[in-house]
Amino acid sequence: QLQLVESGGGLAQPGGSLRLSCVASGSTFDFDDYNVAWFRQAPGKEREGLSCINRQGGTANYADSVKGRFTISRDNAKNTVYLQMSSLKPEDTAIYSCAARPLSCSSDETRFPSWGRGTQVTVSS
Repeated sequence: QLQLVESGGGLAQPGGSLRLSCVASGSTFDFDDYNVAWFRQAPGKEREGLSCINRQGGTANYADSVKGRFTISRDNAKNTVYLQMSSLKPEDTAIYSCAARPLSCSSDETRFPSWGRGTQVTVSS
């Protein structure tokens, strides 16, 4: 079973930056067998898929809401995926979660069997 733990959330000012990390662990797994995505859920809203990076890190996709502001990357030697967030807006306030699945990336949260608990990001002046 793959476990995921997010970190790096907190309070940021509008226009500021944060970097989130998602660290994977488990009894027996190869991190480079998994595609990893970031999702977020704001109060009263549905969960939104933000970005997904493929197993080797060569391909990434982004939701229109974060394209050009957020960058996903991974370091397979550290079993870690990052989400660099810049030009933050108050509407980016949400709980951010990472999720992993084999085979291929997806924006469909139901296709991801492994999830972290999330980290809170608040953008406010």
